[in-house]
Amino acid sequence: MSKSIIPVNSIPAAGPYSHAVEAGPFIFCSGQIPLDPQTSSLVTSDIGAATEQVLKNLQAVLTAAGLGLEHVIKTTVFLTDMGNFSAMNDVYGRYFSKDYPARSTVEVAGLPRGVPVEIEAIAMRP
Repeated sequence: MSKSIIPVNSIPAAGPYSHAVEAGPFIFCSGQIPLDPQTSSLVTSDIGAATEQVLKNLQAVLTAAGLGLEHVIKTTVFLTDMGNFSAMNDVYGRYFSKDYPARSTVEVAGLPRGVPVEIEAIAMRP
């Protein structure tokens, strides 16, 4: 049995999906984009600011599940330009601490709403 997780004060999902789904001890978080839920505007001024907003959105999803970033065991980072990897990685490293989650980073042709970065995650309850 699974259960949908919807963060408080979030922007509704833009399609037929959940922000996250809990299945057993696992929380599967949908990809987060740099959309500011307070202003409903995209944060795309630079890849650092965009990555920071994505990770704040991911934190909000995990908080709604009663967890935090320290419970993340795997992430997938989607970038539209691998040239942004270093700047994304600098911000990412401020949000995650040892023991870091496993991670894949891939370059894609495009992301929703033309954003430069999207991050999805899997977390696990202790």
